[in-house]
Amino acid sequence: MIYHKGLQNRGVQLSLKYANQSLFADQDLCDICLMISRTIKALTFLCVLSGTAAAQDSQKLYRWVDSEGVTHYGDSIPAKYAEIERQVVNQHGITVDVMRAKRTAEEIQEELRQDELRAAEELQRRADRALLATYLSVDEILMHRDRRVELFQAQARVTELYLRNLQRRMDSLNQEAAKYRPYSDDPDAPMIDPDLADDMSTTKQTISRHEQNLQRFRQDEQSIVARFDGDIDRFKSLKGLN
Repeated sequence: MIYHKGLQNRGVQLSLKYANQSLFADQDLCDICLMISRTIKALTFLCVLSGTAAAQDSQKLYRWVDSEGVTHYGDSIPAKYAEIERQVVNQHGITVDVMRAKRTAEEIQEELRQDELRAAEELQRRADRALLATYLSVDEILMHRDRRVELFQAQARVTELYLRNLQRRMDSLNQEAAKYRPYSDDPDAPMIDPDLADDMSTTKQTISRHEQNLQRFRQDEQSIVARFDGDIDRFKSLKGLN
């Protein structure tokens, strides 16, 4: 009897254990179902909000004033007012965007001209800031100008010296070529040697190239002087100097 009673008690304990495990499993399942339900409700609410916001964004309200000064409102603009300025307003009547009126060719040209003026003014402001940041006095500008001018003058002097040497060589080649046809008046003179003719042609081209360089150096010198003179006048004006 004792033996059977012990088995019976153990069976009751096992039954209670499995029952408790079942209860815990059911509780976990309920918690999971509740969590899923709440998540679905939250997602549904977000979708409703998104749809409402999109609908509000798509429904624009316009405001415009006709030729008689009467203000109109509407979710669309009649064709006869399509070319005048109109405003997009929100639900509180606050302007959130402006749709400009159609402009004439004269108005477009004037706007372009104003843009160019503003751009030129901005460039001048930048140049003024650079000028004042670079120099402290007129004497500094003059010193910088003289250094730049000296550079061009030195290049011009070297080029002039080289041109004189080239010209002397050209004169010597011309004297030599005068003994040959087609430079000689003697009909019996031999034809000029090809090497001599090539030397004359190369020297002539070199002289022409350096003459162009010399002209450019002189033009650059004049340009740099004019630019520095303008900088000096602007510096005086910005500093209030006479």
